[in-house]
Amino acid sequence: MKNNFNKLTLAAAITAAAFASQAHAGGYQINEQSVSGQGYGHAGRSSNVHDATIVYGNPAGMSFLDRAQVTVGATYLNVNTDISNVQASRFIDSGVATGGAPNGNQIPVGSIPGGNDGDMVPGTPIPFAFYAQPVTDQLAFGFGVYAPFGSKTDYEDDFQGRYFGDYTEVKVVSAQPTVSYRFNDQWSVGAGITYNQVEGELRRQLPSEATFNPANDIDSRVEGDDEAWGYNLGVIYRPVPETTLGLTYRSKVDYTLEGNFSATDPLGNVVRSDSANLDLTTPETVNFSLTQQMTDRLKLMFGASWVRWSQFDQILVTGSQGDTITQEVQNYSNAWAFATGGEYQLTKTLARMLHRVGQQHPNARFGGDDAAQSWKLAIY
Repeated sequence: MKNNFNKLTLAAAITAAAFASQAHAGGYQINEQSVSGQGYGHAGRSSNVHDATIVYGNPAGMSFLDRAQVTVGATYLNVNTDISNVQASRFIDSGVATGGAPNGNQIPVGSIPGGNDGDMVPGTPIPFAFYAQPVTDQLAFGFGVYAPFGSKTDYEDDFQGRYFGDYTEVKVVSAQPTVSYRFNDQWSVGAGITYNQVEGELRRQLPSEATFNPANDIDSRVEGDDEAWGYNLGVIYRPVPETTLGLTYRSKVDYTLEGNFSATDPLGNVVRSDSANLDLTTPETVNFSLTQQMTDRLKLMFGASWVRWSQFDQILVTGSQGDTITQEVQNYSNAWAFATGGEYQLTKTLARMLHRVGQQHPNARFGGDDAAQSWKLAIY
């Protein structure tokens, strides 16, 4: 009974996390590492040597900075994801639904009482900090702390799909020391090592009696963390002073999240506990961009990014004895994103930026060939 309980609960929790990230259709990559860069949609991420955030955009660019710089900021993500008129089409084993072993009798989730509205993505701040320091005319050093990946969903307590998952959170924080060397006025290279920490928490509810009263649900959750190393490489080429081309590669990072599974009743009593492991790989990325200085005040930029989301091929959770708790095949496909942007220097301290961005989403299950386009205007 205990083994079945743990396996089924963990399986459903992990599956819920996968579904949550797929429903966002953009994976769980975060691009908010520069306030100024957001103004032009990161169109010149690898080529626009603007401030210390080039430590992340392209480490080769640090050697083109003429002085030490510090950039600190944050982006507050306020995503409107109001849920309304949801109809469930999945089924749950009635034995599992009542806290027992599977009996083969499938009942629709729609027959379980609960709400199906609300906002499933809470507002979240994304901070970052970068420092770049020229050492000589050709050599520069930099350091950055930022969040390259993350995802969070939080459904209402009586959410109708709470038995499949009602809370997911994945946070990756990276620290990156970086060096850059400029051979001449045209070529420079850079490299950085990233120390990465990941934390994850997945929750789902488990009914304790046949009426499916949310107040009597058992709260089951998986928590885990890990740390791993990665690297990034960059090159910048300036054929003429007005034209800059940049190319950046960021490596994949392999994690094995180790943590605990627990199930707690409404009175706070732990009714089940176990250990659990989850393998997770964040994908490698390649970014190419072009920055063209049109006049003393006007820059135009273009960027193209490729993300190897096919690295996220499965969700494999193992228990304390090394047995497979759940194995879910994913349908993520590699993704391309393109952006064009511009920057106009209104005064010495005020700039205006406009961009258009088109992005192909990485998830084939929810429409891997769909594209989203938007315009943004930023003044800073």
